[in-house]
Amino acid sequence: MTLNNTNAESILKEIYTPELIQGMIYPSNPFFAMVSKNKNFGGKYKVIPLKYGNPQSRSASSSEAAAQVAAASSKLVDFNLTRVSDYAFGAVQHETLKASRGNSSAYVEALKLETDGIIHALERSIATSLFRSREGWIGQVNAEPTEAATTVITLKEPEDVVNFEVGQKVNIWSAVSAGTQRNFDGSVTGALISAVDRSAGTITVAATYNASGTIAANDYIFLAGDRGVRMAGLLDWIPPSAPSAAAFYGVDRSVDSVRLGGLRHDGSAQTIEEALIDLASKIAREGGKPDTCFLSFKKYAELEKSLSSKVVYCDVEPMEGIGFRGLVVNGPRGPIKVLPDQNCPNAYAWMLTLDTWALHSIGEPVSLFDEDGKVILRDAPNDAVNFYAYFYGNLACNAPGWNGILSF
Repeated sequence: MTLNNTNAESILKEIYTPELIQGMIYPSNPFFAMVSKNKNFGGKYKVIPLKYGNPQSRSASSSEAAAQVAAASSKLVDFNLTRVSDYAFGAVQHETLKASRGNSSAYVEALKLETDGIIHALERSIATSLFRSREGWIGQVNAEPTEAATTVITLKEPEDVVNFEVGQKVNIWSAVSAGTQRNFDGSVTGALISAVDRSAGTITVAATYNASGTIAANDYIFLAGDRGVRMAGLLDWIPPSAPSAAAFYGVDRSVDSVRLGGLRHDGSAQTIEEALIDLASKIAREGGKPDTCFLSFKKYAELEKSLSSKVVYCDVEPMEGIGFRGLVVNGPRGPIKVLPDQNCPNAYAWMLTLDTWALHSIGEPVSLFDEDGKVILRDAPNDAVNFYAYFYGNLACNAPGWNGILSF
């Protein structure tokens, strides 16, 4: 049968059911797979209520206790969680479709190749954002680039190379917010990545760098359009420094930086195992029962080697057909599963009470646009067909004080 737009739509809808899409996006992303999903994020915002203190109107003196009632009631806050948007667009030239019209497999494969691609691009974006901050930076510059026809940027943290792909457009700024946008030659501020060296931890950008360029060591790298509008990830909810009084979804977390912003532990002078146990003890002291810890593959390898013959492995299967191998560290409230996640920054590990977290979204976290019943959209000016995947949502925690971050 000769394919046309109508029966191509039907085939694509069979290939990309919500269940099959989720099966595509989770296998390489443990935290993304394991975090609870709330798919009913409607309205202007979602209220995440939190009680962080009991009434303190007590005293050995009844008159004193009674006098404190008005000023010492329960301490309550609401995080007013708003949604962020994320998109991945794909296109196939009309000529490509016409050339394969008599071959149904080729026609579908041309669309499937690009559709698979945008789903995976959006999956990587969400999975990375879960560990990062609303500012949206995904790497830092190690040093000013050498003058050349193309710009080679060495990453300050080589492990961050997993966040970069050929074809991405990058912008560079002096700070995560505010600051100054950098340029390559006195005028060009954004350009496409033309090569990635995953062994050396470098990216090559298709822009000339000359004496007028302003890129400097420790600058922050963003993908175009991402700065300041990304998901609130673990780096926001449980930051490495105590949160300030600046409102975080309407809440001043400085009034109780642990219960409203999580626990922190500096493990730079300890073995990873010792640091994890100390952080677990801090969380347990606050009433949490941490059960899962995520860290980079590099830090996981260090932990695995240091445990040597003491290592105990575990297998986690958050859903049928999707599983992860980790190891176990014993904490004061029970065993803690430690899992490597490629999206976790190498400088940190997060120890979580997992049931306090949820990824809130409108519908499935990754969906193909088909509100009008059509996945394939005509793009007449460019003689092509378009399609896109989207995410509308955000990450939330209803008990930050039962979670912690370890800095290395």
